[in-house]
Amino acid sequence: MYGRAMRERAGGPMHRPVVGVVGGGAWGVALAVAAARAGSTTLLLSRRAPPTLAPGVRVVRTDAEIGEQSRLVVLAVPSAVARAVARSLGAHLDGSHFVVHGVRGLVPRDTGGPDEGGHHLETISDIVRDETPARRVGALGGPAVASDLVAGRPSVMVCGSRYPEVTRAFHDAFSAPALRVFLTHDLLGLEWASALVGCLAICVGYARGVGLGPGLLAAVITRAIEEGARLASAAGGEERTLLGLAGYGDLLASISQVERPEVLVGEALARGLTLDRAVAEAGQRVEAVDLVARVVDWAAALGVKAPVFEALAGGVLSGRGDALVRELMTGSEAE
Repeated sequence: MYGRAMRERAGGPMHRPVVGVVGGGAWGVALAVAAARAGSTTLLLSRRAPPTLAPGVRVVRTDAEIGEQSRLVVLAVPSAVARAVARSLGAHLDGSHFVVHGVRGLVPRDTGGPDEGGHHLETISDIVRDETPARRVGALGGPAVASDLVAGRPSVMVCGSRYPEVTRAFHDAFSAPALRVFLTHDLLGLEWASALVGCLAICVGYARGVGLGPGLLAAVITRAIEEGARLASAAGGEERTLLGLAGYGDLLASISQVERPEVLVGEALARGLTLDRAVAEAGQRVEAVDLVARVVDWAAALGVKAPVFEALAGGVLSGRGDALVRELMTGSEAE
């Protein structure tokens, strides 16, 4: 049934489905352009006037158009509005839709449970399942950035889902000579990796900005990923996901991704700008800025050590960047 529906909606080969991208910001536009460049007919749901788009991208204005004309739906909205967007979209989706999100965020939810001190972080895929009939969900991660996708520069990304048909559909819709899509079954690990690396990229930008040498920069990355793997494992993901392209690869790439928003924030903080000014200078919403404190609180509630994130929250983002260097030089030496 799904294959027939996809062919009917795509109006062409089954492996090039119609893609519906929800979100007219920089990341949503970039994903829509990437899908169109790969040969997929692409709808972009945007309530703003987007820039000139690539051929093959058509702007739509209603959730109904996305639900009726596409089976592969990609969410590219800020985490703060993800629930409201999913709820609105849910009225036009059913169990045959595949929903993949590209949000580097984790959303707080007060469970009131004594075991977690009332703290809980849920993923965007949790929200999609809560608010829509769609059950076959997935997420994106890895080192791809919006500017590279729009320009058609060679890029890689990771798509994760517990359902092989979801990752295969995304792969078939987005793979192109300049974009390679890697696949994983570890959806939870990928979502945590994507969110945590977004935070840690601020550390990389700050380290670059203050002129840390290669050795200390390597220490930042190595200790940060080890800590991220511990956090993702505590959340129920697989540590090895953080050690691959979605974790190590993503953070290593941030060293040279001079246009990456998180890196720009870190570099601006290193120059002495306030956090508000640094975010404004980056020119995009940076999910990681609000997420860092949530991760620190969550880790504390579960008794998971997170010294790098603590140094990021209480030092770098608070205008006391020396806390990061101090942690690197005085923290535990055990591997």
